[in-house]
Amino acid sequence: MEGEVGRFRRGHLVPVPKVACLEELNQLIAAGIAADDARRIARRAETIGEAFILEQARLHPLPAEPFDPARLLSAKVDAKARVCVLQSWYSVPVRLAGRRIQVRLGAHQLEVLDPGSGRVVAVHQRSLHKHTQDLVLDHYLEVLARKPGALGGSTALKQAREQGVFTATHDRFWAQARRDRGDGAGTRALVEVLLLHRTLPAEVIGAGIDAALRVGSTDPELVAIEARRLLEAPLAPVVPIQQALARYERPTPALDGYDSLLAQPTTVIDLEARR
Repeated sequence: MEGEVGRFRRGHLVPVPKVACLEELNQLIAAGIAADDARRIARRAETIGEAFILEQARLHPLPAEPFDPARLLSAKVDAKARVCVLQSWYSVPVRLAGRRIQVRLGAHQLEVLDPGSGRVVAVHQRSLHKHTQDLVLDHYLEVLARKPGALGGSTALKQAREQGVFTATHDRFWAQARRDRGDGAGTRALVEVLLLHRTLPAEVIGAGIDAALRVGSTDPELVAIEARRLLEAPLAPVVPIQQALARYERPTPALDGYDSLLAQPTTVIDLEARR
């Protein structure tokens, strides 16, 4: 909507509209601009849209370097590995608990920067409501490996289920692992599987879990082996030997032609006479 904000009347936002997300608000603003394009001011001959086209030709072009509207904020991570930004809570990797970090707050998302390297270590969609929590289960896996009993009732697990990150396949593996290994060891096996999501796609991990459960195993290493096997493409298609050698087939050699040579008279050359 660059260059169009000036054509939008504030009357379109009075009273303040209620929207579910920023995309819906942008659609409302775009509809207001389209309605204003056909409107005429007083007795002017051209519409607002036509007048803007004439004015736009006299405007300077936008700068080549994009403008970053994000705000750079400083926040301290609490003991639960969360930062509070504008009265909303967001999780960060648990290793940052108790440290002060920088946060880039944009219109759509929030980025958490590592205090040492400055690289992005967590990304959250910006919350539209105050006093909410946005927790990522992956941020707590190192703690859950030592305290597996905290996983069952955690808010991070509940949100992961709601977002489809923790699927029914994970639940089946967890239930089978607890039956085979006990609650603590079974949950640790699940945590090891969840750690695989940092390096492997979710679909191959799900297929690896299914493959392990089919043979009655809840070994995380077997899940990793099956997932990597499915991820690696075969080097070449397998061709059956008979099909591959068909083009080299020839008829069986025969000696019939040599028998015909024996039936013909031979000519003896007198070398002494030639001399």
